[in-house]
Amino acid sequence: MHSTARPRPSGTAALEAPLRGGVAVVTGAARGIGEALARRLSAAGMHVALVGREARTLHAAASSLTTPSQCVEADVTDQAALDEAARQVADGLGAASVVVANAGVAVGGPFRMTDADLWRRVVDVNLVGAANTARAFLPQLTRTRGYFLQVASTAAFGSAPMMSAYCASKAGAESFAQSLRGELEPDGIAVGIAYLHWTGTDMIAGLDEHPVLRALRAGQPWFARRVHTPEQVADWLATGVARRAAHDYAPP
Repeated sequence: MHSTARPRPSGTAALEAPLRGGVAVVTGAARGIGEALARRLSAAGMHVALVGREARTLHAAASSLTTPSQCVEADVTDQAALDEAARQVADGLGAASVVVANAGVAVGGPFRMTDADLWRRVVDVNLVGAANTARAFLPQLTRTRGYFLQVASTAAFGSAPMMSAYCASKAGAESFAQSLRGELEPDGIAVGIAYLHWTGTDMIAGLDEHPVLRALRAGQPWFARRVHTPEQVADWLATGVARRAAHDYAPP
């Protein structure tokens, strides 16, 4: 577990009141949006558990946080591993008040030419992994009357050719979160859905060289073609977390 006392970045006052002192869990936190969001929530005063598959990269990400943190190596497709992660978080930091199901993967190409196991892996991580995350941490969120954020995508409502696995998984994750919201509202748990658009992560590396992604962007209006940094997206997501927003669009 890491504990540091570095000065926080400016501009976090609006987030600190509702978040300060709470415990946040972020899956897929080793890099990209997950790493940036972990930093942003830490800057707002939260203790942060970073969950992911790469222990070394997780610890590197945690080294930049300004509050106590914990790194837990776990694959979101493994329910037993996530259950153990939840136990470690509770023992190390306390019960989670915010859980962000961010872990995700993508694959592009014609459906008929995509390996079945690879196609299934995308659905397992993006949809089943989200459900596994919720299942593991719901007992803690019940105690804290917390907030569960499902990271989805504009692909949830804007399906595109050559991205069948990703679009199906994100539409499923959206629907899962909507259903979960109705179930958990009586327990005081809020459920939000984040709709992300083009974000400069490893997932879209070589964007302009990839024929599928290049064609998708070419058919969009200029403002929808803009690629945002993980840090900017993390700012939008953190604001949604602080507000316990039902929907969080990044960009708005």
